[in-house]
Amino acid sequence: MGLKRAAAVAATTLIGAGAAAVAAGRYAGDAALRTVPGHPPPGEHRLTVHDVTPGTGAAPGAITLTRAPATLRPGTYGLAGRGLHAVVGDVVADVSHPHDCVVRRLERVTHGAPAPGDRVWLTPQTHRGNPRDALGIDHADVDVPGELGPLPAWFVPGARDTWVLAVHGLGTTREHTLTVLPFLHRQRLPVLALAYRGDPGAPRPSHGISHFGAREWRDLDAAIRYALRNGARRVVLYGWSTGATMALLTALRDTGSALSDRVAGVVLDAPLLDWPAALGALAAHRLPAALIPLAVRATEGRTGLAPEGLLTAADPTLLDVPALVVHGTDDPVAPLLHSRELAARRPELITLRTVRGAGHAASWNVDPTGYEEALRRFLIPLM
Repeated sequence: MGLKRAAAVAATTLIGAGAAAVAAGRYAGDAALRTVPGHPPPGEHRLTVHDVTPGTGAAPGAITLTRAPATLRPGTYGLAGRGLHAVVGDVVADVSHPHDCVVRRLERVTHGAPAPGDRVWLTPQTHRGNPRDALGIDHADVDVPGELGPLPAWFVPGARDTWVLAVHGLGTTREHTLTVLPFLHRQRLPVLALAYRGDPGAPRPSHGISHFGAREWRDLDAAIRYALRNGARRVVLYGWSTGATMALLTALRDTGSALSDRVAGVVLDAPLLDWPAALGALAAHRLPAALIPLAVRATEGRTGLAPEGLLTAADPTLLDVPALVVHGTDDPVAPLLHSRELAARRPELITLRTVRGAGHAASWNVDPTGYEEALRRFLIPLM
């Protein structure tokens, strides 16, 4: 029996209904916050492959998927499944297909082979593997000494003494950083792509769940110390989703890193600051709407975060360095409203770029050229 049906049945049972609802809320809250390799990111649904047309020569193929909000989004995405990773491009509108399906360009298959009947999901991660295997960019596997233990990281060397410290967000892995690694590498910037607490190979956090960056930022603080010990003069903190929250919290004067004066700037892609709203969006397909507040309360108890905790902690008046904030207009997880408010409070330091049609932490996927140009203009004075 699925969680949604079980929770609905429990809610109609007079005896034990309250306990069952609380248990369901806790289960849904925990499930939404756990990153499980080989499963869809939180908030994404599995889709069915209905047909595959392989590419010929330089021409891309086509793949027919279940019609859903995710499959209608513009841009280029990773397509993941059991033993499968591919890259799909924009929707192909001029081919016949069933009304309940969508045809997208099949750009390349990097692992396995998609076939009709496969259960898959879309992800902003367009690459699989490490920088060398995925992109042909040499790197070193390093361990960053963290608060809870060693943190695996990829280090890509560069000629400059300003390093970029890159951290992924909720429901993804450090493979997400590979989308912009070629751009950063062309700028000759050293890059440290960090796996932090809760990631595969990294220490397990308390309760095994995310704290939306409220505790994880200390791992980024450890990465700053590592960079400075190994040749960096200054650092740029670059994060997606909860990784963006980590970057902002780390950079703040007084409440963030003791080394915040060595931070040259921050890049915040879809910062997740309203965690109850995010949790509600992530748990919506697991619980009846009436039980979502219980999931929020259960998570509050598990993480120790007050509902306004991140919004209060991410105080832009404590920011002393320039920030580029990029946010999609169709983000169902991190409301764009809060990025707008962040920029409005410090317009002299914070530049906001919105990307029409982009979902959570997927602005690059929708407009890679515009995204990288905005990034180039922001980084030039900081190099």
